[in-house]
Amino acid sequence: MIQVHTIAPVYDRNSKILILGSFPSVKSREQQFFYGHKQNRFWRVMAGVLDCAVPEDIPQKRAMLLTHHIALWDVIASCEIEGSSDASIRGVRPNDLSGILSQADIRAIYTNGGKAHELYRKYILPVNGREAHLLPSTSPANAGYSLERLMEAWRVIREDLQD
Repeated sequence: MIQVHTIAPVYDRNSKILILGSFPSVKSREQQFFYGHKQNRFWRVMAGVLDCAVPEDIPQKRAMLLTHHIALWDVIASCEIEGSSDASIRGVRPNDLSGILSQADIRAIYTNGGKAHELYRKYILPVNGREAHLLPSTSPANAGYSLERLMEAWRVIREDLQD
């Protein structure tokens, strides 16, 4: 069954970096916000990298991102997917990033995990010509990375947040 991405991107004109996942998990689709599964480490990683408290609700999550000039969205606008499994993704229709890229001064684009990176390179890079940097997935399926190791890898985004 085709699933359609219904979560609006988080960004404003002050956003400096854009982080892209692949497609929202079942829990994220239910909550209508990114990284909604309790086991996904995205919010803990971001809080550690940005040296702030882990946000507890959607308004706090949105505020943390915007306060630190981070835009967040996904590569995929719609696809066929079984549950939350990136490995099952088929029939991809990519999101159009032109709105974010024209309205915000995005200095760097990062992908959260290999599938997001692969799909970005296949569908979006040919359109916008902007390389994305691969970061290790914050998904619980990426058991090879501890929370500390993820934070270390993700700290690279701080360089692009500097004025």
